[in-house]
Amino acid sequence: MEKQRCAWCGDDPLYMAYHDKEWGVPVKDDATLFEFLLLETFQAGLSWITILRKRENFRKAFDDFDYRKIANYSEKKIASLIQDAGIIRNKLKVKSAVTNAQHFIEIQKEFGSFSNYIWKFVDGKPIKNKWKTLNECPANTPLSDTISKDLKKRGFKFVGSTVIYAHMQATGMVNDHTTECFRYNEV
Repeated sequence: MEKQRCAWCGDDPLYMAYHDKEWGVPVKDDATLFEFLLLETFQAGLSWITILRKRENFRKAFDDFDYRKIANYSEKKIASLIQDAGIIRNKLKVKSAVTNAQHFIEIQKEFGSFSNYIWKFVDGKPIKNKWKTLNECPANTPLSDTISKDLKKRGFKFVGSTVIYAHMQATGMVNDHTTECFRYNEV
């Protein structure tokens, strides 16, 4: 019998693998949290499958998502990224990756880790929603509004409420697998 999945992943093998292995699994590792944050900021206005298909190109272009290196990118490196056809060549998004890496490090200094900072918004444990269908699942929530405002106040870019809610879903801060999905109770 075919596994029941969330409707958004359809039958694309890359989407299905991402859904089955990563999406909604609680992430407390700062390196992975930054990877998702960077990818989600580039996804703003685009489909997630576009980003997934370019994920390995992003990994190469952005030094394996090493936020310490990214925080110190030179104008020359930024210019080369803007010319890199393997990623999304949006000047503002590329520059925001550098800015966000710098502020990510500031949050680590203040809270001990980015994980400590971001997970405090959900008291350290995932919110388990009970959506029966994809249509019930919101694009943002009052909580994602709050996190977005706090990150913007700290200088982050491209972290609107919808981007932040996608980050919360991807990193397991919220379990938004639909109740019929085989992953709902697994994560």
